[in-house]
Amino acid sequence: MADYIYLVQLEIPNELEERFNHLYDTEHVPNLLTVPGVHGCTRYRLDSADVDGAARYAAIYEIDTPETTTSAAWREQSNKGEWITEIRPHLTTRTHIIYKRI
Repeated sequence: MADYIYLVQLEIPNELEERFNHLYDTEHVPNLLTVPGVHGCTRYRLDSADVDGAARYAAIYEIDTPETTTSAAWREQSNKGEWITEIRPHLTTRTHIIYKRI
């Protein structure tokens, strides 16, 4: 069990949603799971919120340390494939938060 989670919240235009989900599941997550210190990723789609403007998508990565997400291996894997050109430029919301297990 990892000591940290890395919460990524994303919003994508409706017309790219299908491609976004396909590349996230088949390319982006598998690449990031090869990074040392990454133990898993669970994705979610927003069902309801009590605030306006909440991002539709969230991914929770289980990581060993906060430095995992700033490592050379993370950068290399997150910049691979069609994700980088087809999806990343179109993300309208992108937040990154790290939580430590208590």
